[in-house]
Amino acid sequence: MKTLIVQIKCELGQAYDVAAHIIDNVTPCHIYSTSGPYDLLAIINLDDDLDPGVFVTKHLHKAPGIKDTSTIIAFNAFTPGG
Repeated sequence: MKTLIVQIKCELGQAYDVAAHIIDNVTPCHIYSTSGPYDLLAIINLDDDLDPGVFVTKHLHKAPGIKDTSTIIAFNAFTPGG
């Protein structure tokens, strides 16, 4: 399992619609509203056989209202048993 942490910058006034679209159409994940340069933070767990770059560009970026993203891949280095 790979964890993606994706910061999402939305078109003005579109954060709630973007979050709803991702939850309903893209993948099960946790989405948080944030302050600062990005509007949303999505934490997405991908199966090991899925390519994170393909997932972000082919699925996540298709959500209407997304202006920009920044993706971090987190590795499970400190969780016991992970």
